[in-house]
Amino acid sequence: MNTTRLSPEKWIDAGFAALIARGPASLAAEPLARSLGTTKGSFYWHFKDVPAYHAALVRDWHTKALSQVMAQLSDDTPTDTRLRKFGRTVLDNPVEAALRLWAQSDPIVAASLREVDAERLTYLSHLLKQFGLRNPAFAQAVLSVLIGLPQTEAAQDPHAAFDALVDTIVALA
Repeated sequence: MNTTRLSPEKWIDAGFAALIARGPASLAAEPLARSLGTTKGSFYWHFKDVPAYHAALVRDWHTKALSQVMAQLSDDTPTDTRLRKFGRTVLDNPVEAALRLWAQSDPIVAASLREVDAERLTYLSHLLKQFGLRNPAFAQAVLSVLIGLPQTEAAQDPHAAFDALVDTIVALA
């Protein structure tokens, strides 16, 4: 066993890797400690209990997801470039799909996703208005595509599919 004390960040990174690979049931002290080659004592040094660890995982993702939206707001590249970049940010995060599955059984995860999705929807509405598309249902449809593409096995290249949607939006403008 590893006797080096791990940082909370290492535990959180291990949790996201486990969540992606094996789902929310893997987010317990014992299997995580085993995967890190350490003892459960290291886990409990940083986290009061497993629910506190789960809260830290969700809070970490939530903070990073909202920061990404805020960073996009200061981008001054062309609107279609910003929309594509935003799409890639969502599509390239494997934690996102795993969290959405977890949210089906955990109301705290679901609430965090709803809050991030609301901010993303606001940002998408802002971008789409720059194309002259003011119907809020359109922004909801674009967000739904971003959420659904990673969960669709038929989407072999989700970037290409999203780029095709952006090309359609540009053509509508």
